[in-house]
Formats: sequence, C-alpha cells, structure tokens
Amino acid sequence: MTFLIGGANSLADTGYDIDNSCRFDDGSSSTLEINLAESANASRRTFTWSAWVKRGNITGAVQTLYSTGSGDDDFDSLSFDANDNLRIFCRNAGSTSATLITNAKYRDVSAWYHIVMRIDTTQGTEANRLRLYVNGEEPSLGTATYTTQNKNLLFNTTFDNSFIGCQKTNTTSLFFDGYIAEIHNVSAASLGPGSFGETNDNGVWIPKDCKDDLTYGTNGYYLEFKGTGTSADSSGIGADTSGNDQHFSLNNIAATDVTTDTPTNNFATLNPLNFRLGRGLTFSEGNVQITTGTTGGSMMGASTIAGLKRGKWYAEFKPTVVGTNGTMRFGIEDTDFHAADGLCNVAASAYASNGNKGRNATDTSHGDSFDDDDIIGVAVDLDNGAIYFSKNGTFQNSSNPESGASKTGAAYTDILTILPTAGYMFAFNLVFNNSQQENVQANFGNPVNAISSGNADANGYGNFEYAVPSGYFSLCTKNLAEYG
Repeated sequence: MTFLIGGANSLADTGYDIDNSCRFDDGSSSTLEINLAESANASRRTFTWSAWVKRGNITGAVQTLYSTGSGDDDFDSLSFDANDNLRIFCRNAGSTSATLITNAKYRDVSAWYHIVMRIDTTQGTEANRLRLYVNGEEPSLGTATYTTQNKNLLFNTTFDNSFIGCQKTNTTSLFFDGYIAEIHNVSAASLGPGSFGETNDNGVWIPKDCKDDLTYGTNGYYLEFKGTGTSADSSGIGADTSGNDQHFSLNNIAATDVTTDTPTNNFATLNPLNFRLGRGLTFSEGNVQITTGTTGGSMMGASTIAGLKRGKWYAEFKPTVVGTNGTMRFGIEDTDFHAADGLCNVAASAYASNGNKGRNATDTSHGDSFDDDDIIGVAVDLDNGAIYFSKNGTFQNSSNPESGASKTGAAYTDILTILPTAGYMFAFNLVFNNSQQENVQANFGNPVNAISSGNADANGYGNFEYAVPSGYFSLCTKNLAEYG
C-alpha cells in the first residue's frame, strides 16, 4: 500500500509553481504526437529530455513516457518496463543499440517523480553516453548496455513521429497511464537534473523556474499544458511554449485531461495498490475512475492521501453506473483498515446508495437514495468530529457542514472519539453482481468528468460541481500544508 501522509515533496513552498499537468489514460490510448524537423547530428547525439511524472494504473505492462519510431526494429524509448523499472531502450535495424534499466522500481502512485534522460553519445566514457536521473539522483542500474561512440539515435529526427505517452510496435502500443507535467526537450545539449530542479531546505527535490536559462535548440520544446484547445497550435493542450512552435497533435486527450494535479500541488487520487476484496477492478483516467469486473463480489478502495487527523475536507463522487443488486458507499475509513467488509468497521462512516448511513455492519436511515450520475459530496470535519453527506448539492438530513461545534444534522458526530491511530482516508465500497459493471468517478479537486459550474475551495484549489462548504478544502498538498 502507498499513501501520501504529510511531508511529501509538494508540501514545501517552492517559490515556483507548476500550474498544470496532462492526464494520460492507457485504456483510452492517450498520446501526444509530432513529426520533428530533420536536425543535424548534434541533436541526435546530444540532447536532454526532462519531465515530472505521476503514475496512474499499475498494469504489469510496459508504459512509455517518450519514444521515436515505430515497429519492432527501429525505435528509441524511455519507459517504465513491465516490472516498473525505469528503462531507456534503443533499437536500430533490428539490433539493440542500448539498454539501461534501473534496479529501483517506481510504483508509488501518490508521488511525483522528476525524470531526466541525458544523452551524449560523443563521450569517450561509455557510461556518460546515456544517463538517467530520478529526483535529482542517478539510480543504480541492473542492466547497462551503452551505444557506440558518436551513435546517431532516432530521437529528434524525422525518421518517424515522436510520441509522448506511448511507443508504437508492430502488435500493440505501449501507453502510459498517469500524469505528466513540465516537459523540456533540450536539443544539442547534455544537461544534468540541476538545470531543471533543486533541493530545498528540507532536503526535498523540487522544480525550479528554468525556461529562461535554457537554450532549447532546433528540435527543442517546452510543454506546460496551459491551453485547452485540441489543435496543434499555440492554444492547444500540446502547445510548445519554448518559442520553437513545436506543437503536438492530440490522440484521445480532451480539455478535461488538463489538470491542476502537479508536482507543486499534488492532489489525491484513488489508490490501485490499496483495496480489499476486489475482483477484476479497473482503475483508469489517472486513478480517478474505477470500473468493477464481470465477476460478482465486494471491494473497497481509498484515497492516496491518507492519515487525516485534523482539518475540514471535501470530495465528490459521481457513480455513472450504480447497479441494482448491490450497495454502493462513500465516506471515510481507517487508514490501516483490516475490515472483512469495507466501510463497515468501527472507524468507518459512510453514505449508501439506498439512502442509509452505515458503520460497523449496521445501517440506519439518513437521506435519499442515489442513482446513476448523481453527485455525492462528502464533507469531513476533523476539527469538530463530524461527517456530512450531500446528494447533488443538498446535504442530507437537513444537515449543515458549516455549523461547527453544533454539528447540525451530521451523519456521525463522534469521528474524533473513534479516531484511529493511523488517521482517516476517503474511501468507497462497491457490492456488485455478475451482470453489471459499476463505475465511479472520484473528484478530489481534479475531475475527469466535465464540470458544468466550477467551484474551487476558499484557497482557489480544486474544481467541483457544487459549492465547497465554507471552511472546507480539497485534498491536495498545499491545503494539507496549511490545515492538515
């Protein structure tokens, strides 16, 4: 299980904020694509690619961050391999010319990684020709086969299109799942991670404002994901803001895939490494959407940000398929839960699709039932010890989450009394049968569904369908640093 519980790299004030990231969904074949202009050998032998990456669904398959070429014989790629190691793999005319594979596995779905691929095949020392860095450090390598000196790689050429988020082979496309932010491609220069990031006073690797310090070169580009347009131009999602106008085309990426989940403000998602009793559950859309399998059963899952013991927090859940032969629940749960039935132990507090509230395997009447496309709000007051539930913006049982110590109409008023040692996390429970695949979209402030109204919290973070109650905040690291 992985959790983000305070002290994470995004909690510090960096002095430089990354505003946006782009969400990639492997199930939707999301990718950015460009055919770069032919460049001199200098850009093929010496260049640097840097990006911040947050993984989504861990699939046990290769997930590609950046590649050039297609087919099985001619391509260069940077990817997570099927074992979750980071890998550079270069293949030309059917022969492998380079392979670097880290010993470390990168499986933390709550964290942002800064990844730098540094290339300089002109180096006399072979270990300096291809180098990888993660969060400012050079990881140890389990496999290291280097190119010959002065090798012309396929990166930065018109040999074939360049892709962010996939590698195309003869039989499949190896798509990335998760979020990518702050992509720099610096051609004709070999740069270390210090050109893009720095260590703060707490010893944490953070991004820095470096655009004006970089010379991007002929085939260089800088993707900030500031636009929401779907064309390959300066207003598009794949717009290049380096000044080179190397704008990327989109494949299965929409305006809703531009998110504010970034290395400098990390939002909660659902955690595919922390669930119970699941059968065939699929996590998608950067881990903010889940779909059940075709085999009946019960499962529980939770947020990546956990260990909540103070503050007031708000999230929304949109079930697009509730199903008719089970009960769907949303609420909070013990971070270190070991319940036989999700959201039914002593520390849990939940709102069910039949309108009941539930805890410790006991349900009592609370509010209206909910169905497909209803939006369920969960407001957790850990300062006063209460939890409130809303349906389509209306808080149930005539409750008022802004009532403070009076806890007016709250579903439960004792969540501090039973506060688990490890703290709380947002959680869900699905009970389903063979004939229905239930689906839920979670919104901790970075929605996958289109928001018709748009409501941020008082700090200006998050994007919700309904107004965030006064004093409550979205579950992100900037808010945690202030209130958590």
